[in-house]
Amino acid sequence: MATRIGGVEAVDRAVRLLSALADADRPVALSELARRTGMHKTTALRLLSTLANRSMTARDDAGAWRLGPELWRLGSRYRRSHLPAALVRPLLRRLCETTGETASFYVRDDDVRVVLYRENSPSAARHHLEEGARLDLSGGAAALVLRAGGGEEGAEMDAIRAAGHAVSVGARDPELAAVAVPVRDAENGLLGALCVSGLIGRFDAAERAAALVLLKTVAADLERSSVAGTSPSS
Repeated sequence: MATRIGGVEAVDRAVRLLSALADADRPVALSELARRTGMHKTTALRLLSTLANRSMTARDDAGAWRLGPELWRLGSRYRRSHLPAALVRPLLRRLCETTGETASFYVRDDDVRVVLYRENSPSAARHHLEEGARLDLSGGAAALVLRAGGGEEGAEMDAIRAAGHAVSVGARDPELAAVAVPVRDAENGLLGALCVSGLIGRFDAAERAAALVLLKTVAADLERSSVAGTSPSS
């Protein structure tokens, strides 16, 4: 008989399976999932089947596994706890179309930042982000804005709060540069960070300065719209 999995360990393993499926761009065979997660196939199958009962995973005709529709519902609930897409997406499109670079809206979730919404640059060579991606807070303009907005202490955080923005060049990726500004609610609480990012060779100092002006205008539009509960003009 297989060793019984304790409750916490079972949850951890289930999450690892879901993460492995999320990282794949296609349905994944059981043997590959077991290899990626370091689990026995019988353990992985038992957990995947349990998740499938809740529509969190699904199996195709070939027996490969993919994420299930229940995760979309849960993700939609998560988004509804933040600024709605109807407010943010038009402004991200405006940023992307004007700058030609990738525009994103990040929120903080404990010790990580989440790409809640994004509009990828139309350029073939670009900084591509997936919505829902979770990145650390160690570097990057958006991470700095979220840390400063969360009240973190230190000279660097004080400078970011005073300036009202953050710039990063090669912080998270040596080929990327970014500029970000905070978005606040009526009580001056931090709602998230608006960010424009691109390849350093194209998104140079002059382009970042121009993007910053636009970012501050767009952030102000978003703050007004969030208070009024209306969609911003595109």
